[in-house]
Amino acid sequence: MRLHRLDITAFGPFGVSQSVDFDDLSAAGLFLLHGPTGAGKTSVLDAVCYALYGSVPGARQGSGQGMTLRSDHAAAGTRTEVRLELTVAGRRLEITRQPPWERLKLRGKGTTVDKAQTWLREYDPTTRAWKDLSRSHQEIGEEITQLLGMSREQFCQVVLLPQGDFARFLRADAEARGKLLGRLFDTRRFAEVEKRLAERRRATEAQVREGDAALLADAHRMQQAAGDTMELPELAPGEPGLAEAVLEAAAVARATARELLTIADRRLTAAESARAATGRELADARELDRLQRRFAEARERAARLAERSDAHRAAQEHMERARKAEAVAPALELRDVADSEHRRAAAAEARARALLPQALADAGAAPLAAAARRAAEELGGLESARRAERRLAALVEERAGLDRQERADEEVRQEAETWLADWETVRTGLQSRVDAAQEAATRAEQLAVQRDPARRRLTAARQRDRLTDDTEAARQRALAAAEDAVEARAHWLDLKEQRLHGIAAELAANLTDGTPCAVCGATQHPAPARKTAGHVDREAEERALTAYQTADELRAQAERHLGAVREALAAATAEAGDTPTAQLAEAAEELDGAYTRARATASGLHAAQEELRRAEGEREQRVAAQQQAAVRSASRVAGRDRLEREQALLEEELTRARGTAESVTARAAQLERRAALLTDAADTARAAEDTAQRLKDADARLSDAAFRAGFDTPADAAAALLDDTAHRELQRRLDAWQTEDAAVRAVLAEADTADAARRPPADLTAAEQAAADADRRLREASSARDAADRCRAELDRLSAHAATSVRRLAPLREEYTRVARLASLAAGTSVDNERRMRLESYVLAARLEQVAAAATARLLRMSSGRYTLVHSDDRSGRGRSGLGLHVVDAWTGRERDTATLSGGETFFASLALALGLADVVTDEAGGVRLDTLFIDEGFGSLDDQTLDEVLDVLDALRERDRSVGIVSHVPDLRRRIHAQLEVVKGRSGSVLRQRGAG
Repeated sequence: MRLHRLDITAFGPFGVSQSVDFDDLSAAGLFLLHGPTGAGKTSVLDAVCYALYGSVPGARQGSGQGMTLRSDHAAAGTRTEVRLELTVAGRRLEITRQPPWERLKLRGKGTTVDKAQTWLREYDPTTRAWKDLSRSHQEIGEEITQLLGMSREQFCQVVLLPQGDFARFLRADAEARGKLLGRLFDTRRFAEVEKRLAERRRATEAQVREGDAALLADAHRMQQAAGDTMELPELAPGEPGLAEAVLEAAAVARATARELLTIADRRLTAAESARAATGRELADARELDRLQRRFAEARERAARLAERSDAHRAAQEHMERARKAEAVAPALELRDVADSEHRRAAAAEARARALLPQALADAGAAPLAAAARRAAEELGGLESARRAERRLAALVEERAGLDRQERADEEVRQEAETWLADWETVRTGLQSRVDAAQEAATRAEQLAVQRDPARRRLTAARQRDRLTDDTEAARQRALAAAEDAVEARAHWLDLKEQRLHGIAAELAANLTDGTPCAVCGATQHPAPARKTAGHVDREAEERALTAYQTADELRAQAERHLGAVREALAAATAEAGDTPTAQLAEAAEELDGAYTRARATASGLHAAQEELRRAEGEREQRVAAQQQAAVRSASRVAGRDRLEREQALLEEELTRARGTAESVTARAAQLERRAALLTDAADTARAAEDTAQRLKDADARLSDAAFRAGFDTPADAAAALLDDTAHRELQRRLDAWQTEDAAVRAVLAEADTADAARRPPADLTAAEQAAADADRRLREASSARDAADRCRAELDRLSAHAATSVRRLAPLREEYTRVARLASLAAGTSVDNERRMRLESYVLAARLEQVAAAATARLLRMSSGRYTLVHSDDRSGRGRSGLGLHVVDAWTGRERDTATLSGGETFFASLALALGLADVVTDEAGGVRLDTLFIDEGFGSLDDQTLDEVLDVLDALRERDRSVGIVSHVPDLRRRIHAQLEVVKGRSGSVLRQRGAG
């Protein structure tokens, strides 16, 4: 990487544009960057870093996304910009960056923030022109990082060599060196390996502990199932040997459970045998008791049958007479039916004859039937008269309807005539209302057009009067704020100049013997500057600056407010003119009143139009109704004449048909009742004659049946006859007696029952007690056997589950052992890691060894062959080893710590270390060639001979076509190095002065 040109605008202390031609400075190989403290030497290096990476090192970046990089001395309209031209990886590039910029808005008030801008261009030697590559922050950042092969932190350590950092590196402990080397060589991946191994160890350990906890839970469940026969191992989850101990205890518990099950099986078999024997004895006792009771009961039943023998014979005789009477039963039933029918027929005949006229009361069935036929024939002749009577009633109703319609139409005609008589007057009044409302609406529209401009002029006039007073007040405030800002700026610049004159005393206040000076690097301070009376410190200057910035902001706000008030006043005056506000208000009020009245009148237009339309519609409806009523009245005259002729003919026909009755319907009702009475009487007379004959025949058949059945009279047969209920009851009694007699005889004839009756009484209570005891012993034995079997099954299940868990955990245990060993080895806590060196420290130790070798090549030349840097992996105290750094003194032949070097020795040792580190980091970054380097401070601590040797080493870098920029205050370097870049500071900002090698 070689720098060609750097352009800076409004960046850091540089208020105006500045340029650096690195090609001119690099021509001699060495060039000097010098200037007073606070002038901006570091800002030049910051500009290079910002152009490459979009940020500056450390805390100088500040906050606000780079907005603090803007120069306080820059003009308000000048935007901050950094442009760097360089060659890297054989490509000539130009990078331009502009940080965010807060500026005044082009329109309106206040400020706005322009976003950061970035451009990347590449020079094409073929066309000898620049071509755009990208304007994306992300793409440009990735492209530059990839080309350089290093991050911003590595660039700041390798290209911008900060000697103070490497002096501290020499004196630092292993942990501090590890942090710096880790940032430079990016060994985060090795630290991530350590972290991943530790996390994996914790994860596998947690899984193993979880599996052991589940295994112990199974063991506790096995102990609960086995009772006191199982002892658990006194081991915690994760301890070695837990699985084997649990499986061994489970095997012992299973063997014990099987022995207990065998014993329970034998006890159960013995109890079952005893239960079977007592069961047989109890069954024999129960059978003997049953037979003895059966024989005694049979003897008792036989005695009871002997006592009821006479009643049994009487019942048999009664049943025999009933069977004979059953042959007469049909004749008896037939005679009863005939007698009932005859009585009902005679009663019906008497009731029918009672309703007949006296002349027909004693007539026979045939005369009564003939009279009924004559009445029916006369009734049939009245059907035509009935239809005529119904038609007459309909004619009367129809004529009444015509009369009602006539009266309704007459009312409609009269009402229409009355309403139409006033129509012209009503129409004229409604039309006048419509015309007046339309004129008012037109007038309201004209007034509305005049009303809005009048209101705007009135509002503008009122605002004009108010802003006239505000403008003068704003002018006075702006003038006072401007005066305050001028005074505050003059006060701040005076204090700043006073502080710069006394800055040496301020820096000397922090010096202590033995500590290098921040300016020259010397450790001895024989005559430090002293503060004089009235010395201005940093806090006083910052307070004055803050006061000036506050006053300037107040001035800008006052000026912006004054401009806004003046713009508003001009706009209001242009709108209102010079007319007085009172006159404009009076005119606007008159327009509002006229507009309100016109609107009120115009609001009735729609209602008036609707009312006119409704009135015209009603007129049309009334005229149509009047005409329709006249038409209907004319049509009803012909209909009424037709109805009157038809009514006269029907009334004449009905007079002939009614006879003496009031109406045809009444005459028909008389004939219907007469025919019905005669027909009923004839039917009942014939039925009475038929039932009398059937009763006579039934009496004859009954007498013959009773004689053949052996009864003297039909009454005797009826008395012997039984109904169904009595017959079933008598038969049941006879059957029960026979069944009981047969059963008793069968029991008394049984041999085993008779034999049991001759034996002693059975002892059933003793047999039942013995059987109950045997049942209880069997249940106990069965329960014990089931419990032993469940225990054995549960132990088998839990043991199988535990064995499965152990087999499943075996690979996990092996993995945990392997991961734990690797994690301990990488973390430096394993006994196999004798030096307690972490993996990251091991990698960094290799890098430090390379750095020490590269630095020794230059340190030998700077120290005239005296000192050599070596890497040490010895442990320091109780800490870890791997990052020790010692110096070998060739004059004494001893190896000692780098912290024992003097101030000058520390400088050229740290310089050699920085150069060596730059070479190693460059190789680590992919071999990107670094043709431009910067070395910051420290040369003041060297004597003339050592300074010459150091400069010779730096000058030798030109052999590798490198250019080195030295940042220093040492005056002797200005005489030794001809190519210089001077930073000159002033009250309006710093400027750059460049002088080439010639």
